[in-house]
Amino acid sequence: MQIDVQGQSAYCYTGGKAFDASLPTAVFIHGAQNDHSVWALQTRYFAHHGFSVLAVDLPGHGRSKGAPLASVEAMADWLLALLQAAGVQSATLIGHSMGSLIALETAARAPQHITGIALVGTAYPMKVSEQLLEASRSREEDAIDMVTIWSHSGIAQKPSFPGPGFYVQAGGKRLMQHIARSNAAPVFFTDFSACNAYQNGTQAAAAVTCPVLFVIGKKDQMTTPRAAAPLIAALPAARVTQLEACGHALMAEQPDAVLDQLFGFAKGLAK
Repeated sequence: MQIDVQGQSAYCYTGGKAFDASLPTAVFIHGAQNDHSVWALQTRYFAHHGFSVLAVDLPGHGRSKGAPLASVEAMADWLLALLQAAGVQSATLIGHSMGSLIALETAARAPQHITGIALVGTAYPMKVSEQLLEASRSREEDAIDMVTIWSHSGIAQKPSFPGPGFYVQAGGKRLMQHIARSNAAPVFFTDFSACNAYQNGTQAAAAVTCPVLFVIGKKDQMTTPRAAAPLIAALPAARVTQLEACGHALMAEQPDAVLDQLFGFAKGLAK
């Protein structure tokens, strides 16, 4: 589904169903150097079980045109413009990593339009190491390798993984390489810089009035459980779930567990 947002064409995956603004809407927001495809399982399930789905490609990512946006605040403004263009009056926001900061900031800016937020693989402050930030600027392949290694709980999927034979690490790496090839702009560096510079998390949390869910990987090396603690403390009414044997790539490593948490949360809000 293509939508005109701020003068540029924006793409939203709708989960294999036509978008219907009259249904409860779940909006999925990807992280740095990713696109809507990281939510493949979760979005299709939502779309076939009572929700309308908008899994966005942020500007400069995937099929959305334009340059990558330089701040979390600008991304939140863009998301609100997208919701307006799609005719969405209220929505549950589900964000991973950088997307979780966008969900948080959006909920603080427009509480009347947001019914709940799910923050997956989050941290605040979401600081990026100098080495990784520099690699994303001048040695992108090295940055992709670093993130691939640090985003997974091991080098091979466990026997209980629901997709036998599917190489999760390679899939994530190829997606990041595809994003790099698809846009001449420094997408990775711009995304990481936006995460690193975001300073409004505490104030945004204080302005959030809707229910909040945290979904955290116990073995996450990118946004560690410890790094999520300040934001959890700022949202004391939030529900917190930690997933075992799971790194930062939660939707790939524990797809069913993530789906169960997100759908249960959103379904409760839609009643």
